[in-house]
Amino acid sequence: MFLRSHPVRALLAALVAAPIAACSSIPRTPYTAAEAAIATVPGQAPSIRYWADAPASAFASVSEAATSQKEPFTYLALSGGGGDGAYGAGVLNGWTDSGRRPAFTLVSGVSTGALIAPFAFLGPAYDPTLREIYTSGIASTLVQSPSPLNLLLGDGLFGDQRLRDLVGRYISPEILAQIAEEHRKGRRLLVVTTNLDSQRAMIWDMGAIAASGQPNAMELFRDVLTASASVPAVFPAMLIEAQAGNRAFQELHVDGAVATPVFTLPESFLGQDRHFASRRGRPNIFVIINGRIEPSFDVVENRTLAIASRTLSTVGRARSRATLASTAAFAHRNGIGFNLTYIDRRIPEVAAQQGFDTAYMRRLFDDGYDKARSGALWQTALPRDQVIEAQALPR
Repeated sequence: MFLRSHPVRALLAALVAAPIAACSSIPRTPYTAAEAAIATVPGQAPSIRYWADAPASAFASVSEAATSQKEPFTYLALSGGGGDGAYGAGVLNGWTDSGRRPAFTLVSGVSTGALIAPFAFLGPAYDPTLREIYTSGIASTLVQSPSPLNLLLGDGLFGDQRLRDLVGRYISPEILAQIAEEHRKGRRLLVVTTNLDSQRAMIWDMGAIAASGQPNAMELFRDVLTASASVPAVFPAMLIEAQAGNRAFQELHVDGAVATPVFTLPESFLGQDRHFASRRGRPNIFVIINGRIEPSFDVVENRTLAIASRTLSTVGRARSRATLASTAAFAHRNGIGFNLTYIDRRIPEVAAQQGFDTAYMRRLFDDGYDKARSGALWQTALPRDQVIEAQALPR
């Protein structure tokens, strides 16, 4: 959920305490790599999920969605970013009020983007829900009153299920039914988690889960959203029931941003040419980065926590830019519109522990809203280093 504005210091403190916490870890049922490769979720079809690095054939359902709609293919990808998700919530609200927001063929979400994704998928009727989640102060409660004792119990600093409870509060049977209906029309909603056992990103077809009609659909839907937003050592990892043949076990899933800060296209697509049907208009990919991708200068204190925090930030931005560069190249080769927005330099950065401050989140929401409402939102290419350097020069 929070690769940009996790409580980074809390995370680092948790990692320091890891040897102690390991002494009290909860036993798990062992299983093999071969079983992991063929594992399914009990009661659900195998097609509800696939590995992000799977062959292109695994993404047949997504490809069908791209070509079966009457409207042009329109894809919205939402990144991780924690409290910075307020920016994406503001973008969606302003985009609606501009009168230019399309209906999305496909929506993907990672981390905080996974929490936004179901409501973005269902459309403008849920803009007030996003505003509430990110500006009312509810999000700030997720990182209040950390408990080091939870580390000893293996549950993370905020291990009292508050994140799962927040998801349960907003993902209702009505929401699930609406997502199922849109899935049956051919639209797709994808969420990414990181399977720590296999060290691979897993893509979940949330519409397929919602439309399955299985008794565990609601619980699984909520578990996947929670897992995608669960920062290791900060929030509890999610144990998801799985089976291989007659063997039952649990997989350990955490924050999707551990594996990828934003999911745009499968690895097997990015190096290929895939022309989406264009007779209905030009296809478009819209990417909302709930964070910053431009390098920023700061004199880093020569202390362990400061260095580690700056390192995490640097790695996150570099990975985001690499993913975006590959996506932009794919889009340009295949006649697909590439549209990018992110938090720019006009909003001062805050310390990690302030990332869930309600006033800060409201400012991000308003910035995203104003840019989208005015139409001054999308860039068609990544910022160039020389432009960044020019912006940094004194005037």
